[in-house]
Amino acid sequence: MEFKFLLPTKVVMEPGLRERTGEHLRELGLTRILIVTDAGVKAAGLLDSVYASLNRAGITFEEVSDIKANPRSEDINHTAALYRGKGIDGLLAIGGGSAMDAAKAISLLLTHEGRIEDYEGSFTLKHAIPPIVAIPTTAGTGSEVTCFSVITDTARHFKMNVLDYRIGPVLALLDSDITTTLPSSIAAATGMDALTHAIEAYTCRVSNPISDGLALHAIRLISQHLRAAVQEPHNQQAREQMLVASLIAGMAFGNADVGSVHCISEAIGGMYDTPHGVGNAIFLPFVFGHNRDADITRHAHVAYALGIDPNLSPVDAAEAAVGYLFQMSKDLGIPRFAEVKGVREEDFLTIAQKSKKNFSDGSNAKEMTVETYREIVVAAYNFS
Repeated sequence: MEFKFLLPTKVVMEPGLRERTGEHLRELGLTRILIVTDAGVKAAGLLDSVYASLNRAGITFEEVSDIKANPRSEDINHTAALYRGKGIDGLLAIGGGSAMDAAKAISLLLTHEGRIEDYEGSFTLKHAIPPIVAIPTTAGTGSEVTCFSVITDTARHFKMNVLDYRIGPVLALLDSDITTTLPSSIAAATGMDALTHAIEAYTCRVSNPISDGLALHAIRLISQHLRAAVQEPHNQQAREQMLVASLIAGMAFGNADVGSVHCISEAIGGMYDTPHGVGNAIFLPFVFGHNRDADITRHAHVAYALGIDPNLSPVDAAEAAVGYLFQMSKDLGIPRFAEVKGVREEDFLTIAQKSKKNFSDGSNAKEMTVETYREIVVAAYNFS
């Protein structure tokens, strides 16, 4: 057996932690930072206590607060050009995966020439980048502990991946109070995103014993707490447990990989600007059902972690899990694929082709072809 496991991120979790952000950044030696966030986080007032904390610590800051739901290469390149050479010694990402992906890409370009498109792929960086501190406001992406950045190449309408250990945040500050303001629809989509991370991390071809343990525990936590976190917004325990589940699912897939659910979701995200968690939630049951006979034991383990009757045979349990995933999406109000804005049947082959080209296609539990992807997309579109 051979495997590697790396977690370059220190994780701290406390209620109200963002009020002490400045102290933590000072400990890292940071004095002038760039805050990367989105308009929703800013409008919700989640930054006010962060500003106060930075001022108390004597840390000066600039701010980018217009990050899109699927961060775009042209915006990343423009922002990096504005701040390159301005003495920024660290970045503070506050938000969901989009803010964190954007911060990783901007930090890269602060010390590297060219455009973010030049660094697509694995280990393309030449040297170190300014450190990134992440404060997640959603419970879904796990991006606060991963070494990936997913950016939409606006010329190709394609979600490209940048992978390098140096873009992983050095510090993740998990404020268990912060998700109480999260709208239920976003809690649903990001929660299904976390579930997809955990399931694909466990069932993909490049899993390892450490990622396996993390993934299965994340699945258990999500099955126990996601519905309550969505349907009872003031259920502090449920929202807190989802924040933990998202974190450890991120640790799992960040050291394994994902699979074809992500390949399709990233394809439609690049084409239609579909929220990533929504795309994952739509296609998770279809891909899980398609993949299960590639490794029925592992898919049964997922089923049992979801709470499926442990007395069922592996075959029956894995089949029951497909129904469970469909029902979960329905209960949480996830739209059907045919309801996604902009979707056209004439695009299905293009979606399939882009899915096949995805970074994670080769990690899927079962070998996929363009035609297989197209069949799954058609099945999802016709599903009622």
